Amino acid sequence: MVPAGLSGDGFRLEPLGPQHNEADHEAWTSSIEHIRATPGFREWGWPPPTGMTLAENLHDLERHADDFERRLGFTYTVLDDGGRVVGCVYIYPSQSDSRVAQVRSWVRADRAELDTPLHDAVAAWLSSQWPFGESRYR
Repeated sequence: MVPAGLSGDGFRLEPLGPQHNEADHEAWTSSIEHIRATPGFREWGWPPPTGMTLAENLHDLERHADDFERRLGFTYTVLDDGGRVVGCVYIYPSQSDSRVAQVRSWVRADRAELDTPLHDAVAAWLSSQWPFGESRYR
């Protein structure tokens, strides 16, 4: 059973999908340098320094939604209390051990104060609500 979402102080998570395209695109394109400075992203090579088109972003969101539906990986959009996209959380099983979750998250630069609360809430959520034996949160 995969959790449908998580609510925290000042944010909530819901599965990322094509319906978030414009808001997601605006969130990360406004914060490329901040995201690339977040642990786990520079070596991942995302976001691309030159950005992506809205159509390319839509394709990316469709891939994440398909992964979620097929239970291959779980990407959640991070929304603030007003429903604005302010970040993203990626939870994917390790390629070498499916009992281990590889986790990354980012928030937009103008909501950087959410980095630590988001990380802490997601780490606790993973240990209490998910079937992974271990989580590696970058």
